[in-house]
Amino acid sequence: MFSSNLVGKHSLVSAGLALAITAMGTAAIGTAAAGERDTYPAGMVAAMERDLGIRADYLPRFFQLQRDSLAREAQARRTLGTQFAGAWLERDATGQFHQVIATTGAAKSVPGASVRQVRHSLRDLEQAMQSLDQVRQRARDGRRMQGVQSWYIDLPSNSVVVSVEPGAMARAIDFVAVSAANSGAIRFERAQGVATPVATVRGGDRYGSGGGSCSIGFAVTRGTTKGFATAGHCGRAGTSVSIGGVTVGSVQAATFPSRDIAWASVRSTDTLVGQVNRYNGTSVPVRGTTEYGVGTSICRSGFASGWRCGRVTALNVTVNYSVGPVYGLRQSSACVTQGDSGGSWLVNDQAQGVSSGGQLNGTSNCGSASPVTYYQPLNPLLSAYGLTLVRG
Repeated sequence: MFSSNLVGKHSLVSAGLALAITAMGTAAIGTAAAGERDTYPAGMVAAMERDLGIRADYLPRFFQLQRDSLAREAQARRTLGTQFAGAWLERDATGQFHQVIATTGAAKSVPGASVRQVRHSLRDLEQAMQSLDQVRQRARDGRRMQGVQSWYIDLPSNSVVVSVEPGAMARAIDFVAVSAANSGAIRFERAQGVATPVATVRGGDRYGSGGGSCSIGFAVTRGTTKGFATAGHCGRAGTSVSIGGVTVGSVQAATFPSRDIAWASVRSTDTLVGQVNRYNGTSVPVRGTTEYGVGTSICRSGFASGWRCGRVTALNVTVNYSVGPVYGLRQSSACVTQGDSGGSWLVNDQAQGVSSGGQLNGTSNCGSASPVTYYQPLNPLLSAYGLTLVRG
């Protein structure tokens, strides 16, 4: 079925989304290239083996593939132009990963990647997304779209997927019909839960906000003011925030819905740590904000469910929460629990975003065979508020 839930606060409704933050330690697990030895978070290695079934001895090659995929995708965009239809990492029947580059033109050889010919270009899919977003923006009564949970570009299926809750298919069809989107590019799917928001100064630690609890995303500064990035649904501007039961500051700015972004200040005497809590006694340093694409392995941290990993499954997702739509989210198979909201998302040591929500059954989707979780990309959040990431 289709549904999206925010899991920003631990006290939110039974079906929802959850986000979380944690900190990680590091351990060298292999050599990426001759004479070069990469260091990876120890907790990330164990979590990827557990959640993704990727053996530790394969991870050096996998991480190298992820790094190389960024340059190949950029080159493919330049070469294919309007015929470019996306790029992602894909796993074959043997468990090995490779990069796929899609095009609407004749398939051309791309060293290090396989090329797949598809019907719709990425530009066409983006235009369909824009058309759906415009319909939602014009809708004055959100109840008429209740049950139409989210919509996003699914690169592997070369379509825009509209996620629908049981009993809401007629509303979903009407939603698409009144838009200018090409119906041939639309695919409906049943949502697995209800979209719900998820609500110390280290990423992944718990903090209190407005009577509930959320997770810290990343330590940041704004000029000389210390603080942290988190989810917008965790509390409005002016809401006090506490760590360990002690009030340390307040939410300085928050946007939700439309986006799920916020930052809170803390005291000048508080210590900012450029790390994420891994909830096993170790932390992972945060060293940048390079964004990764579909198929990439990703891990997240939050006080409610700890350190969990999955893969990036979609970019630029619109989630139609009951309180209003949120645009530009990203989707992952890493699970969450209510209370994880605002928490950290990482690819290796690169910060990716903060937890927004997910399709939950009850208060979590960690028991699901195929979790669907949403996170707010970090770079737009930092840019919106003029924040600087604290690095480890």
